Formats: sequence, C-alpha cells, structure tokens
Amino acid sequence: MRQLSVVGSGYVGLVTGTCFADMGNSVTLVDIDERKIDMLQAGQLPIYEPGLAEMVQRNTDAGRMRFTTSYADGLADAEFVFVCVGTPSGVDGEADLQYVRAAAQTIAKTMRQPLIVINKSTVPVGTGDWTAEIISSNQPQPVDFAVVSCPEFLREGSAIADFMHPDRTVLGSSDASAAERVAELYAPLEAPVVITDIRTAEMIKYASNAFLATRISFINEISIICERLGADVTEVARGMGYDKRIGPHFLQAGIGFGGSCFPKDVKALANMAQTHGMHPQLLNAVMEINAFQRRQITLKARELLDGSVSGKTVSMLGLAFKQNTDDTRESPSLTVARSLLNQGAIVKAYDPVAMANASRDVPGITMCDSPYSAAAESDALLVLTPWNEFKQLDMRRVLKSMRRPIIIDGRNMYSPDELKEIGFVYRGVGRGYNGEGRLANGDD
Repeated sequence: MRQLSVVGSGYVGLVTGTCFADMGNSVTLVDIDERKIDMLQAGQLPIYEPGLAEMVQRNTDAGRMRFTTSYADGLADAEFVFVCVGTPSGVDGEADLQYVRAAAQTIAKTMRQPLIVINKSTVPVGTGDWTAEIISSNQPQPVDFAVVSCPEFLREGSAIADFMHPDRTVLGSSDASAAERVAELYAPLEAPVVITDIRTAEMIKYASNAFLATRISFINEISIICERLGADVTEVARGMGYDKRIGPHFLQAGIGFGGSCFPKDVKALANMAQTHGMHPQLLNAVMEINAFQRRQITLKARELLDGSVSGKTVSMLGLAFKQNTDDTRESPSLTVARSLLNQGAIVKAYDPVAMANASRDVPGITMCDSPYSAAAESDALLVLTPWNEFKQLDMRRVLKSMRRPIIIDGRNMYSPDELKEIGFVYRGVGRGYNGEGRLANGDD
C-alpha cells in the first residue's frame, strides 16, 4: 500500500484518487473548496461520472480514501502527490497556470518529507521545470523532491474504464528513479509505459488531443461538402473507417467538439506555437471549422422556420458537451442556445444530468422534465447530445406534440427515411442535402 495525496477534486483528481484507492493504496484528496470536501465527506459527488459514486463510497467505507481542505493533513504521510487542478484558457488561449502555481507553492511550504510531485494537469511545455523552480524557491527548508509529468487521457463518461485499462501511461522527468517509482504505481494496470523527458511528456498530451480534434473537424468539413454535393457523410465515414490506416474512431460528424480538453488544448498549443514565432495553420483551421459547425445548427433552424427564429419555440435535447457527463464547459449545445436566445427564440431543453450546470451557464433556457415535455408545442426540435435515452424515443408521440414537424439531428442519431415517413421535416449533418436544403435527388 502506497500513501498518495491528490490535489484537486474535479474530474481528473477525483477519478485518479478513487481508482488508485481501489487498487489498494491509501489516498487523501485535498481541495481548498470547502463545499466540495463537505459534499464528499457526506457521500455526495461534486461531478457526475458513471460508476464513480459507488466506487468512492466503497473505498471511503474501506478506509482507503479520505477528504480534507488541509494540505498539512493531506501531505502528512504522502510519498506521492498528484496535482490535478484546472488550467483554464486565458485571454489569448494560453493555459492559465494560477492554480498550478498556488498548488506548487502550498506543497513547498507544507511538505516535511521527500515527495514525488506528479503533474496530471494539462500544462504548457516547460511547466514541469517551472513547477520545480517554484517548489525550490518556496520551501522553508530544503526537502528532497522530484517532479514527474504524467498527463491524463481520461474521457468524461468513461473515465474509470480509461484509467483502469489505459492505452499507455506517459511519464516524463529529469529524475529517472522518480519516473520509475511512478511507473511502479501504474504497473498493476499492465499497460505500456512511455518514459521520456518532462517536456516531451507534456507535448504528448497536447499533440494527442490536437490530433483527435483535427479528426473531428476534418469529418465535419467533409460533412459540409457532402451536404452540398448530395453525399451522406455517415456512409463516407463508414467507408473510410474500414481502411486500417484511417480507422473509424472520431469520424462521427456532428455539431463539433466541446468539453474541458479539446477546445482548451488546441487553443493552448496554437498559442505556444505563436508565442515562439510559428504560424499554426492547421490548429487554427481546426478551431475555425469547429466554431462554424455550431453555427450551422442555428442556420438550419432559421432556414426551416421561415427565415427567423424570433418568437418561435425551439426545443433542445441534450445540454452536456457529450453523453454520460454533466459537464457543460464549452458545450456546443450552449453555444446554440445562446445564439437562439440572442435571436429572440424561446428555448426549452432537457438533459438527463446537465440541466443544473446549464441553468447557471445560460439562465434563459426553460428546463423540462422529459424529452417529451421539451418537444411539446415546439416549432423545431434540435437533438444535440447523443444520450442513449434519446435513441428509442416514441417519435410519433414527439411529432404529435409539436407545433411544427421540424427536427434537426445534430448527431445523426436517426434514420432520415424513417422520420420523413412518419411526417417529420428532417435535417441532419452532412446527410445529402444541397444548398437549398433539399435532398440531392430533388425530394423534400
């Protein structure tokens, strides 16, 4: 059993600490937010992640996991401390490192025995060296420590499975023995371990997320071309995916990527490139396509509602940036909602778990208690998050309750032919429409 401390109780910190506790380690989770720690001590989670609540409760009951607002308490017996704090985007897209700085300063002032400080937060290349300097300069007396970069690759909605069955573990440090000790922590997961220098490890995280975001923007640009030329992007992606050089992953056209990672990380990588005198053309294009894809949904709604959404009731299914999470950060759905509200629409919505967060972000949305109540008396229905419960809706019931039979399928969840057959005016993403909003063969 190892003694671990985890700083930060967000998606990364809470999942990381809980999974390490479930592997038999003793974990103390530290967060200066008293509300979050009070919730966790009361058996409640500040985030939604499938399966996490049960795992937290199990390890808390077993005595392997505890929660505190005190760094001194949290670091008292720790051998390793994981830094899992937020790094939001700054004004120019750069990563804001104020929380990393604060954590490093407090660790330095609190630590009383040798520590390995493991940075899980996504940080600009060079932050590991910077963190080491902060710790050295803020220690009351010298205590041995090492800094290791161990970027996270957890997907919200499947974070536990991603932690327990990773594709790889990436470790970077100037201290080879420290990296090897962290590798031992991850050894039970039986995944490949990449040990490299600290700056390369930091870059691996940014390059990985930027590449996945690029795949999404690529297929979304193809969807726009398909729409104009009468091809179906879902079949195009399926045909592409059989090529082993390409593969099927991240080729689902839709309303663009969101969440706490892809938008922030692409912006930060582009900012790093620009700061060092480069012109990141591809990264800029990825962001431009992503922004345009969100606008497409509002444009389709306006087109089908006689040129204006003002005074019209537009209903939205899905507010989280993806299914199986309550995270609304950079959610494409909320971008669409703001645009509709700014144009005078009445916006109703339903999401299984994200309505509380969305209400704080966009207070003008009327929240509903089911997909059916959201659709009732609406002029158009927008499907924006691919929750499983939306896949088997009684679409005849939905149609009967609506004021106008318009559905815009932002995730290509439904069969256009089936919905048209029961009476819907259907628009998807890249599903074979030309510039006038008609099927390429001339049918409505």
